[in-house]
Amino acid sequence: MKIIVICSGGLDSVSLAHMVASKHELLGLLSFDYGQRHRKEVTFAAACAARLQVPHQTIDIRDIGRSLSGSALTDDVAVPDGHYAEETMRITVVPNRNAIMLTIAFGVAASRGADAVATAVHGGDHFIYPDCRPGFIDAFQTMQRHALEGYAEITLLAPYVNAAKSAIVTDGARYGTPFEETWSCYKGGAIHCGRCGTCVERREAFDLAGIADPTIYEDADFWRQAVRRAVR
Repeated sequence: MKIIVICSGGLDSVSLAHMVASKHELLGLLSFDYGQRHRKEVTFAAACAARLQVPHQTIDIRDIGRSLSGSALTDDVAVPDGHYAEETMRITVVPNRNAIMLTIAFGVAASRGADAVATAVHGGDHFIYPDCRPGFIDAFQTMQRHALEGYAEITLLAPYVNAAKSAIVTDGARYGTPFEETWSCYKGGAIHCGRCGTCVERREAFDLAGIADPTIYEDADFWRQAVRRAVR
């Protein structure tokens, strides 16, 4: 299969890119600049593409992002600390983000003759992000089948949609992902903060997978407290 991977530069999408490159024909990586405060992650996506020797394209949708206001990822709103299972994490939702990105990605895939678009949404996203859930993935595939009917047949690949993030870490290790060359932190500082939802989830995933985490965190121990609080 000829596949385009939507790649943010984070652990999930970079690991997915390495897996796809090992098993299929990776046509390229597609990133989006929607005005996210942690857009430094896109440089990690570019590095991944160079490492895998495929094209990398960043699509500028900042004008759209400015209209999706109210999220801690795009506005001047404090990024909360804690686990994704906490209600405070809803402030990190960017409404319709995945729907918008996937729609663009399918158009790009159709124009490039790709067979599939791959996304790294996973089971850990279900609680907080509605456009990462199986129902959305299935509905989006149906919608695109109609949208491209008679023009192109493109499959939406979401291999981790029902899997834990630890499964991505396991696969990442299997397919040679250099985890230290990925960026997850929502705060976008010099190093991972260790306290935001995605840092906590990242650290927990390595622990559950039984794989050493090479990431340097400002607060390397906070994740344990956050996980305990979330499971009460």
